[in-house]
Amino acid sequence: MTTSAVHWFPAYVGLGSNLNGPARQLASAFELLTEIPDTRLLRRSSLYRSAPFGGIEQPDFINAVAALLTRLPAGDLLRELQHIEQRRGRERGEVRWGPRVLDLDLLVYSDQRIDDPDLVVPHPGIAERNFVLLPLQEIAPGLSVPGLGLVSRIRANLNEPEISCIG
Repeated sequence: MTTSAVHWFPAYVGLGSNLNGPARQLASAFELLTEIPDTRLLRRSSLYRSAPFGGIEQPDFINAVAALLTRLPAGDLLRELQHIEQRRGRERGEVRWGPRVLDLDLLVYSDQRIDDPDLVVPHPGIAERNFVLLPLQEIAPGLSVPGLGLVSRIRANLNEPEISCIG
């Protein structure tokens, strides 16, 4: 892994689960985030319950957001997140927007805009998803999402149903 000895970058990660004890899955994922090299978990949002996205019949999701500070480049951080998903039982061949043991999405990485085949940051769809915006606003109310603006303004323009905080 390549690291920078000088710069620490803020990064925000969306967490979601709707299988195998979703709240426990997120608690475990928060712990595993603390094990990522050259990375610090700064804040974690409350847990939120949301209806499934994408029209597939499945249980509700439990979602949260983590604020990290990292020296890892965005691609390396993404690989670490995917490794955590695999450790928790995620299989990459799953149905898009289907049930998940654990889903970790790199939402925002510093002030960068990245459009690579394996990584798009800010995460596509961030502006349409209350289950991301509400916990993100909770832990980073002044965050400006590159190319989109302040989280609070993005959320104010969203006409998606509210989600419920469960603690």
